[in-house]
Amino acid sequence: MAKVRISISLDPEEAERVRSHADRAGMDVSSYLVNAAIRQIAEVEAAEAQFAELDALIADAEGRAEHYGPVDETSEDSLSEDERREVDEAMRLVHGVGETHESHRGEVA
Repeated sequence: MAKVRISISLDPEEAERVRSHADRAGMDVSSYLVNAAIRQIAEVEAAEAQFAELDALIADAEGRAEHYGPVDETSEDSLSEDERREVDEAMRLVHGVGETHESHRGEVA
């Protein structure tokens, strides 16, 4: 398989640190940097996969929230009973069973 050359520029201090770490790992600089980049890519992809479902839930919730418009914070009863139940259910999902945090509803931490 053909190789592709990629050129990078480093400050002299960074270049020396990379050379030093590559030597300690028993690798040439090119192999060391490729190994480090591939490891970083794998870590990012694993994190993205881990949070993909949560990101989708957040995007869905944000999309549904736009339907309701801005919250009227001047009214004590700005949520219907159904909406309050939905909020309590969501809080239980976030904080665990038995924790509705009703006393803190509407407060910004």
